[in-house]
Amino acid sequence: MTGTDTHTDSGTSTAIIDLGPQTRIVARLAAGVRDEQLGDRTPCPAYAVRNLLGHLTGLAAAFRDAARKELGPTTDTPPDSAVPDIGPGWREELPRVLDELAEAWRDPAAWTGMTRAGGVDLPGEVAAAVAIDELVVHGWDLARATGQEYVPDPAALQVCHAFVVEVAADPSGGGGIFGPVVPVPPEAPLLDRAIGLSGRDPGWTREGA
Repeated sequence: MTGTDTHTDSGTSTAIIDLGPQTRIVARLAAGVRDEQLGDRTPCPAYAVRNLLGHLTGLAAAFRDAARKELGPTTDTPPDSAVPDIGPGWREELPRVLDELAEAWRDPAAWTGMTRAGGVDLPGEVAAAVAIDELVVHGWDLARATGQEYVPDPAALQVCHAFVVEVAADPSGGGGIFGPVVPVPPEAPLLDRAIGLSGRDPGWTREGA
């Protein structure tokens, strides 16, 4: 499977990429979180670090099952139905479900037909783009909240940026997928532009910037 393969079932062209490089980056960030950081603030105003980690665990399971077309509680529950949290075994569970997520999307059939995520029916290729966007943006959230370096997978970043550009341009979408678009200079790095389009301030720091 390579980034040169595409599907156009929904009218847009989405590259099929291996999510593994980005899921491994997120897993490394999670492994770098110290227990005393779990209550720290994040760029997600409603989430502490523990809630962000719980959200990552839940979304990985949901989009794994969306790829497999195994529809049920994980794919039917809206993401804002409750504030997520981690369980006692999260350090083992999160990397496992991230690996399962990446493996599920290595099947070309995952990118075709219809599936469901967050209680919404959508084409497989769109679900993949949403999953990639979540991994890239929330990877940035986690890195910023815990003071870690972050360089996302280049292929995943390209998909994320294309997705948030489309969402921000949709007059019915309300701007950034996570909040109002934050203006970013066009010459800024691609990650900063994607983060701004997602509704984040690329200058956010743990110290309150």
